[in-house]
Amino acid sequence: MTIGQLVEMLSTMPKDAVVLIENGVGLSSIGALEFIDSQGLGAPAEVILQPSNDE
Repeated sequence: MTIGQLVEMLSTMPKDAVVLIENGVGLSSIGALEFIDSQGLGAPAEVILQPSNDE
């Protein structure tokens, strides 16, 4: 999924809805985003969603 696809899907949902991510043992809210620029020929830039450690 690309950022454009994600934004398009999220734009149809309630603005106050909480975004959750699977953390291996359940669901967590998103605690951070990490951007990784393209790492070479043909490799796309990536965004990594990281779970919150507060839960």
